[in-house]
Amino acid sequence: MVEWYGADPDKIVVIPPGVDTQGFHPHEQEEAKSRLGVKPCERMVLFVGRIEPLKGVDTLMRAMALLAYDCPTFVSNLCVAIIGGDPNTTENEEMERLKAIRAELGIADFVTFLGAHDQDKLHHYYSAAEMVVMPSHYESFGMVALEAMACGTPVIASEVGGLAHLVRDGETGFHVPNGDPAALAKAMARLVREPGLRDRLGQQAFRYAQEY
Repeated sequence: MVEWYGADPDKIVVIPPGVDTQGFHPHEQEEAKSRLGVKPCERMVLFVGRIEPLKGVDTLMRAMALLAYDCPTFVSNLCVAIIGGDPNTTENEEMERLKAIRAELGIADFVTFLGAHDQDKLHHYYSAAEMVVMPSHYESFGMVALEAMACGTPVIASEVGGLAHLVRDGETGFHVPNGDPAALAKAMARLVREPGLRDRLGQQAFRYAQEY
């Protein structure tokens, strides 16, 4: 507004969206896994969102394929859980495209479509996950990132739209270039290999989310 319209910055107030910190808050990871029926040894990479091309889920799947083929022992207990849409319908073209990509990449053992879930269950998934990944090509704000951070989970996000401002690179998670599976795979591997870093980013993400 200031740059394009010459607005007076003293007359501009920015009010961001907020998160319900009573509903979205940290749980012990093992407790959250138990509630979801996830084995303690399994490590979950989580995506939550609509199943549409703008969300860049294919980038996440290609990143997982890179890890699966380059480091097979490293990902033996790592999985990608995708929450959103209905995996049992054939009416969603993007869901069908993503299933075809999963088959083409040979990563059916590593990628699971869980379908849509109620809001009151998501905090358990956020807490159980090692990280939340948002490989979107654009996000106006990125509410999922804020919900994840409120649960103490670090976020890896494309450096686009609102995510470029909401996720703090190296503080609450990591930024990666839009549509870059190799960079995303590198960031994912780092959080899995360095649990101390993952915990530190998660704690900082939780504190940051309290501002919203």
